[in-house]
Amino acid sequence: MAAMMMTTTAVCVSAPRANAASSGATSGFKVAVRGARVSVPVRMQTVRRSTQALTTARLLPAELPAGVTVEKMGKDVFNSTYYPRGEDTDCSRKPWIVIDAAGLRLGRVSTLIATYLRGGNVATYSPSMNMGTYVVVINAEQILVSGKKFEDKLYRRHPTGRPGSMKIESFKALQARIPERIVEKAVRGMLPKNRMGRELFTQLKVYEGEAHPHAAQNPVDVTAEVKARCYSARMMK
Repeated sequence: MAAMMMTTTAVCVSAPRANAASSGATSGFKVAVRGARVSVPVRMQTVRRSTQALTTARLLPAELPAGVTVEKMGKDVFNSTYYPRGEDTDCSRKPWIVIDAAGLRLGRVSTLIATYLRGGNVATYSPSMNMGTYVVVINAEQILVSGKKFEDKLYRRHPTGRPGSMKIESFKALQARIPERIVEKAVRGMLPKNRMGRELFTQLKVYEGEAHPHAAQNPVDVTAEVKARCYSARMMK
């Protein structure tokens, strides 16, 4: 009985139904060719040689250039997925930026601050790694809100957890008392609610007024970029 030659990569050979009495005996094999499943009697030695040839053809290219061998090709760096390492998230290498919040909307600037903290603006962003920067926010007392939020927006805190001890404070009162708390609470709600979110929150520095103690870190002023991303050209007029 003639042996069948498998010349296409779409051929899939399954195990024999029973052990053959000798190496040259024929046995029933199920061969799938492009989705069609048929039973064809083939020789076991032919199946082994054809399977090895198909495996080798998948691993090696059709033709190698002259003077190039498999050992000289090296590691495949084009089909490997990038993932940040420990040195990529080193806090001592992170840049510092400063944002002037005077005249900016609370919600719009907070979304960009959270993006800078998480590193969503860089090409190496990974949601499971801290790829962000240190953000310094100044003039927190001059931040704005839209509509009637200046009078109607409320902040609730329950310091003791006991019944009747919840404190309610308006945006106007909190801005007069602790203006930094407004930006911190807005940004904190936009960060992940886990260990990484708590770590990212430590990279936010909010201050009242223009003075801040981080001049030694040489922060870059990105206020113009924040305004361009927060507001359209019509809104900035």
